Amino acid sequence: MAVITITNDNFEEEVLKSEIPVLLDFWADWCTPCKMMAPVLEEIEKELSGKIKVGKVNVDEEAALALKYQVMSIPMFIVMKHGVFEGKTVGVQTKEELLAFLKL
Repeated sequence: MAVITITNDNFEEEVLKSEIPVLLDFWADWCTPCKMMAPVLEEIEKELSGKIKVGKVNVDEEAALALKYQVMSIPMFIVMKHGVFEGKTVGVQTKEELLAFLKL
């Protein structure tokens, strides 16, 4: 599995109906800290492949999802488990911080 692009069209199937926890990254092309997080997310996805799903939500293209989850600053990370919001964190995170956050 790889990091997947989450849109309003696939949100229900990829996130709400997911059997495994989903780490959502709300980001934008113009956001330098967001770009810094991309390799960290790819590394986490590779390490935990099959145990979690990593999805990226472009806030410029998916404004409805950003509004729904009250994204005020990016990068913002949300954990969803079995379609239920478990928590969020904002800003650049180390790999270790994100891994700890996933264990909510």
